[in-house]
Amino acid sequence: MRTSRRKTRAKQDGYTLLELSLAMGVGIMVAAMSLMLFNQQMAFLRIFRAQDFLTREAPLINNYVVRVIGSAEGYALYTDMAALRNGESAVLEGATVLVLRYKTADGGERASILSFEDPGTGQGLYYRLIPEDGTLAGPDLALSKQPALVSFAVEQGVLRMYLTGPNGEELVYSGTQQL
Repeated sequence: MRTSRRKTRAKQDGYTLLELSLAMGVGIMVAAMSLMLFNQQMAFLRIFRAQDFLTREAPLINNYVVRVIGSAEGYALYTDMAALRNGESAVLEGATVLVLRYKTADGGERASILSFEDPGTGQGLYYRLIPEDGTLAGPDLALSKQPALVSFAVEQGVLRMYLTGPNGEELVYSGTQQL
């Protein structure tokens, strides 16, 4: 009799093949659902990052550009900083440099520059104030280093700034008429 009791205990201590299969099936389903949720979260993160430039950087650039260009008395466009430094003629399209002129309270003039360039700190949209002696030093402020391309043009007398974001987003800012 003792042997029959040992056999029944051994059968009760283990799991049946059906129970193991069921447990593995539930585990696989939980893992599959977790993987689907992870993939969905990654897709959401990619969409969020793609729209981050439009929701965060573009409005800041807009606010700054509106203030700077809105208070200018006049402007000139140059293809790049080298063209400006070499004294080349201003252009009407395909420019990456915008020179803005302002009247001061004492009747004089000041100037500043918005430029899309890489001054050694990374490609971006930079602002520099030109001192009274007219020397062109490095940028004073990086407005944003996220745009892939920024260009300026004058179309039908209206200043336009074309901004291409890091994910191919295209924004157009329209400014004032040339004075």
